[in-house]
Amino acid sequence: MTKIVHMIAGTSMLVLGACENMTSDQRTVAGVAGGAAAGLITAEALGADDDWRLISALAGAAAGTVVAQNNQRNVCAYSRGNGTYYEAPCP
Repeated sequence: MTKIVHMIAGTSMLVLGACENMTSDQRTVAGVAGGAAAGLITAEALGADDDWRLISALAGAAAGTVVAQNNQRNVCAYSRGNGTYYEAPCP
């Protein structure tokens, strides 16, 4: 299972690099589609039922949208470790 997670993470990094020359709307659509696909693939790998597949695809789409929008603004969110986060320029 860790092999699958590493494959998904590697693919995600490659896909985000391809968003360099896209418009804002194109980045958002790519983030939604990529996030939903990653969520669905993860649910499949874990043997989830149909309800959890839908939930994981929706959660992945939401996460993909946030990543795409933050990538456009060049702002990253960093966890403080106590459940809160702060935003700062990406390295």
